[in-house]
Parts: sequence; C-alpha cells; structure tokens
Amino acid sequence: MAEPTGTGAEEAEPMGADFPDAGSTRPGPAGAEPTDVEADAELIGAVLTGAELTGKGAIVTGGSRGIGRAIVERLALDGAEVVFTYRNDEAAATEVVAKVAAAGGVAHAVRMDLVDAAQVRALFAEAERLLTRLDIVVHNAVAVQVSERTTLALTSDGDFDVMVTANVHGAFVVLQEASRRLRDGGRIITISTLNTQVPVAANGLYQAAKGAIELLTVTASKELGGRGITANIVSPGATDTDLLRASNPPEALAAIPKMTALGRLGTPDDIANVVGFLARSEAGWLTGQNIRATGGLP
Repeated sequence: MAEPTGTGAEEAEPMGADFPDAGSTRPGPAGAEPTDVEADAELIGAVLTGAELTGKGAIVTGGSRGIGRAIVERLALDGAEVVFTYRNDEAAATEVVAKVAAAGGVAHAVRMDLVDAAQVRALFAEAERLLTRLDIVVHNAVAVQVSERTTLALTSDGDFDVMVTANVHGAFVVLQEASRRLRDGGRIITISTLNTQVPVAANGLYQAAKGAIELLTVTASKELGGRGITANIVSPGATDTDLLRASNPPEALAAIPKMTALGRLGTPDDIANVVGFLARSEAGWLTGQNIRATGGLP
C-alpha cells in the first residue's frame, strides 16, 4: 500500500545544527543526557552483542533438531532464556541444552506431544514456572507426518486426522496460550512453508494444515495488536534438514539450488536469523506478515 500523502515529511525532525556532524566524536557536557548519536551507538552495540533479548523469556516448540534447534540457539545467543520442546529424542534435546550452556546461555527442554492439547497447555504452565517472564513464542513443531506424500484420492480419514486436525488444533492451543500469557509487546512467530503459496501435488494435507496455521497467526495479529504484540509467519523454502533429505530424491536435491537466486539450499541458521530479527524490538512495526525466507526461490 502506498504511503499516505501529507504525513511523515512534515513531521520529521529538521536537519541542521541541532545534530552533530556524521563524523563528530565530540562528547556532550559532563552529566548531560546522551546525544542522539550516542544513544544510537548504544542501540547498535546492543544489537551487535546480542544483548537485545537479555532478560526475556521464550518458548520454541519443536526445538531439538533442524530449524527449531537453530532457532533455540539463535534466541539464546541473543540473550533470551529459552524453553523448548521435543517429542521423543531426549538425547538430542540434552545436546541442545548443553550447547546453549557452553555458549553462556540458558535453555530448558520439555517433552511434549503436539497431538495432546493437555501437554501443550502444560508446557506453558511449566514455562511460566521456569521463566521469570514470557516475551516470545515460536511455534515450529509438527505432529507426526504421513510417511509418504499421498494424493487426495488416496488419502485416508486417518491421514487427515494426523496431518490436519492434530496440527491445526495443536497450533490453535499454542496461539491461545500465547495470547493469554505473553507480556505486552511480545512476539508470536509461526513457522510455515513456501508450499502454502506454491503448492505441489500429493502434499495437500501438509499444505492445508500450514495454511490454516497461517490464518490463525494473522488473526492473532489483529486481536493482540492493541497490546503491542506482533504475530508473524516465516515460510522457509528448501532448507537443508534431515526431513528435506528424507523426503526428496537425490536428483531433486541437486536441482533445487539452481532454482534459487543465491544458488544453494537454505540452512536452518538462515531461517533462525529471520526469526531472531522478528523477535527484536526493531521488528515492532511488522505484524500479520508472511516472510518468505527462500533465497529467491520463485
């Protein structure tokens, strides 16, 4: 949408002698309030050192491997204390906790099955006990997937219940609890897929579930904006994870990088860096958006 005319330029501060030259290093008088340049330098320093999330609490569902693990590590590196979930692989979850601790951060692993709404609600209660505050909720977990991609004609009711009902209801409970428990000014980020915008055959259930979660996220942005809470979606393209390699033949994996503008597969860290930005105060004007993190994949 175009910028409205008659606003912005008239309200901007005039440029002139009130502001120091760009190259000026002159300190202000002793005891004076920091200049705009000094304040900006402090902000930039906080961003570069990862201190911007210090003191904040975060939940990441599905954080023991792949994109979820990278998100846990990113938020912890930026200073947040993170509670993340895993479904079965306790060893992987323990490894994440240890890696975060070795880097000077704090993470807690909680076992949770997204299919069970009671477990999802219990996660938030446990996070409330472990964390001093809750500022960020990232929903990445996916309920058990159908073993193979199936056409609509061959899809069973059981497949539908596993992929659509369980995933959408699980996300609904996550967003509901986040809406109730997040501090004002908080962040909700859901991880979706490029395939809701560029759908492919024989993947209808997964695409339908993710599409519904996207709409729930946008709904949350409308309902929570008055509290300064943002809700956004990150839609990865082809990202180099165990799941991608297990669900695509070698020839497809070789072809995908040639379709991106950057000539490679994405990495979990690529996606985590986008999430890390959305979690920061600098992203406070972004809400209800679906960010395609695809490396230029059409």
